[in-house]
Amino acid sequence: MLWANALVGIVQLVLAVILAVVALYIGFSVLSRISKGLEEEKELAKGNVAVGILVASVFIAIAVVVQSGISGVAIGVSQALAVGIFTLDGITAVLVAILQLILGIVLAVAAIYLALNILDKLTKGLDEFGEIKKGNVAVALEMAGVIISTAVIIQSGVLGITAALL
Repeated sequence: MLWANALVGIVQLVLAVILAVVALYIGFSVLSRISKGLEEEKELAKGNVAVGILVASVFIAIAVVVQSGISGVAIGVSQALAVGIFTLDGITAVLVAILQLILGIVLAVAAIYLALNILDKLTKGLDEFGEIKKGNVAVALEMAGVIISTAVIIQSGVLGITAALL
């Protein structure tokens, strides 16, 4: 039984790493699309700290939400093992947990997008992405705060979905 638990743990770890990399890639891609012409990779290569703060905040935000989704996957796998992983209930538990994680990633990216759009509307006289391109760290910190706080709030929702579905 010890080896079976270790194997399940390794599978969960590998799954978590794969999903985390995919989620970070999606987050970076979405940021590139909504950042109004800001070329993040070039700016990072130039040492633009403001862009670094923005990118880091997106990665942290996605990690916060994905972590709660991965917890749901762990719960789903545990439930599947309890009822038999290859039974209909076991397969359903794992699939629901993975669906919940994917939903969490989608919610995180959508919430970050929405939060940045709302921030843009609230600060009409300020072009956040233009300021970040110029290296304005204060604006980068403002946006990072919005992104990370949105993720923390979304994380609660993802955990609620986990509790409801599993």
